[in-house]
Amino acid sequence: MDVNLASWLVIAVALAAANLPFLTEKVFGLVPLKASGIDGTRTKPAWVRVFELLVLYFVVGAVAYVFESRIGNVFTQVKEFYMITVPLFVTLAFPGFVIRYLRKRRH
Repeated sequence: MDVNLASWLVIAVALAAANLPFLTEKVFGLVPLKASGIDGTRTKPAWVRVFELLVLYFVVGAVAYVFESRIGNVFTQVKEFYMITVPLFVTLAFPGFVIRYLRKRRH
């Protein structure tokens, strides 16, 4: 696989994974929650969305690691790598956050 293609593929996967917790009410897009509340709505608590974001960060990291190992030598990741990629992943989640919490809803 070409380095350029692998890079763009990891970015696309990261963008999709970062927004997944905010775009669906199912855990990881697969597992529905029990109905909670008086009206029987199924809304995910914020801590579940943060946990999903954390797990998906490591999933995207594993995908990137596999691509990097297939292309050539894998670089060692130190503290600075994680200090950059965690805020980048959270920044990629901003569109989903805006759609979920900041967009005006018409009733």
